[in-house]
Amino acid sequence: MKIIAFIILFTGLIYFSSCSGCSKSGRIKSQNAQTESYNPNTHVRDNLCNGQKITVKMKKENGVYKIPVMINGVLMDFIFDTGAGMISISDLEANFLYKQGKITKDDVVGSEKFQDATGGITEGAVINLKEVSIGGITIHDIQASVTNNVNAPLLLGQSALEKFGTITIDYANSEVIFQ
Repeated sequence: MKIIAFIILFTGLIYFSSCSGCSKSGRIKSQNAQTESYNPNTHVRDNLCNGQKITVKMKKENGVYKIPVMINGVLMDFIFDTGAGMISISDLEANFLYKQGKITKDDVVGSEKFQDATGGITEGAVINLKEVSIGGITIHDIQASVTNNVNAPLLLGQSALEKFGTITIDYANSEVIFQ
């Protein structure tokens, strides 16, 4: 019986370890096909080694594109904003994550001044997000800003996007392709 438990544990460790030669550390290897479409209900994790691609559908709302993003295990729709420097969430989302135990006081890094799209400067908190997942690709320990405006949109900015590697935007099909 102990041998069977060891084999199951060992197999799990191999499956969930990063693949060798992949520069995208911290991601988890999948045994899926070469190209996958993301279903936010399955939460398949993949490290995108060996030329694999993940396709995530965008939704166009009020002139902006949104994609589903898991923040510390909570699914939210973020504006795909290549012009934003950081992931940005409002006080409302931060309080929700705090009440759910998804962020703690230990996740607060400090405060910083931020410039918004109108040129206005506001001060907000900087927090550490333990996990950010898109299309089943998970990155860890990403900084995000928390704005003092409860109506501020959720922005997926460069603090996360640069860690996902090569990203292609297909506006004709409303898709983001990670490779």
